[in-house]
Amino acid sequence: MGKQVLLINDLPGYGEVALAAMMPILTHMGHHIYNLPTALVSNTLDYGKFEILDTTDYMIHTLDVWRTLNFSFDAVSTGFIVTEKQAEMIREYCVEERKKGTLIFVDPIMGDEGHLYNGLTDQTVAGLRNLISAADFMVPNYTEASFLAGVPYKEEGTTEPEIKDLLLRLHEISRGSVIITSAKVDGKNAVAGYDAKLDKFFLIHFSLIPMRFPGTGDIFSAVFMGGVLHGKTMKDAASHAMDTVRRMIEKNLGSREPFKGIPIETCLEVLD
Repeated sequence: MGKQVLLINDLPGYGEVALAAMMPILTHMGHHIYNLPTALVSNTLDYGKFEILDTTDYMIHTLDVWRTLNFSFDAVSTGFIVTEKQAEMIREYCVEERKKGTLIFVDPIMGDEGHLYNGLTDQTVAGLRNLISAADFMVPNYTEASFLAGVPYKEEGTTEPEIKDLLLRLHEISRGSVIITSAKVDGKNAVAGYDAKLDKFFLIHFSLIPMRFPGTGDIFSAVFMGGVLHGKTMKDAASHAMDTVRRMIEKNLGSREPFKGIPIETCLEVLD
């Protein structure tokens, strides 16, 4: 049975990332999708030149309308957030929804490879740390997890005890479940997770494919959330998400325009 899902993320004019990547995936998985854009972005940032329109005022007014109309959702997912003000407003909405039993999924997008993205600050980290406190499921990469937990990023990777400690530090913030992507654990590429419902850790190893597309994190988040909403365990949902990302990348290894992202609509059969 499909769920009512609200996606809070940016909307690209050109490129298959964020809302443009997540909506077709979750729709194909049978869910009913609604969206609240945090920003309109001219194209994926990989092109080096772009325009971003902050839509905070639109978001505030839209949420007011939806409250008046008594719209409700089974799950809310948050992605790219433009300002600290926006992060606080989204956190308040997620806290409100979580009290009603809505599941909250947070992808705290802010950095990679040990660094924050250009233009982001310590205030960004603080805003996202507040937001993850409202999460039933958070999906940071290893860089983001390190910033959120206030522990040093290790370029050489972590050990299994260290990644478990990091997962528990993040769990303490929200009391929810945690997945850390793009990790290196004991020398192997891995996704690490802590399932709060089962009180279990898991590690899933993977091999890197030497091809980069923007939006693969959004694909992972969408498939993972879609699987959890269908009743899969966290580990099974994460495995399915990893397999989907790998197969979509493999289908597009010959792409002449990798900056645009993966053409999701031509790859949906890998979800089945």
